[in-house]
Amino acid sequence: MKNREGFSLVELVFAFLIISILAATAIPIMRGRYDAARWAEGKAIMGNIADGLRIHITENGSSFTAVPTLAQLGVESNDMKGTYFSGGESGEGNFSWVINDDYPIDFLVTATAPESITSPSRVTLDHTGTFTETELKHAQKTAAPLVDNHK
Repeated sequence: MKNREGFSLVELVFAFLIISILAATAIPIMRGRYDAARWAEGKAIMGNIADGLRIHITENGSSFTAVPTLAQLGVESNDMKGTYFSGGESGEGNFSWVINDDYPIDFLVTATAPESITSPSRVTLDHTGTFTETELKHAQKTAAPLVDNHK
């Protein structure tokens, strides 16, 4: 028998093919995990805003402000800054919120994804604590303030 050292070209091509298939499968899966981790930051900030909205409604009863300021919500502007998400007053940055005065009183907090996140492009949090993910067309990816149509 002949004594060989190393691998043949066919063996190397076959190994490269297997590694390429595994990489092509794993990269999209990992990209989705990165986006989910980044959205965790946005959802945490949305939760802070929702807590402030609940307190604002409770403290002010029927004389609440439909689009309260951060000061009225008891939220510091530093609480709105993260690694991927940032915001200020409603409609500034990635976040907007509004309280609807229909009975029962409810609210909606919306976050629009920054450029570093591919999917989903928008997440909303309602008064029941339910997050809803939606995809927007590229031209719609701005955090426009929500309008209170009930006043």
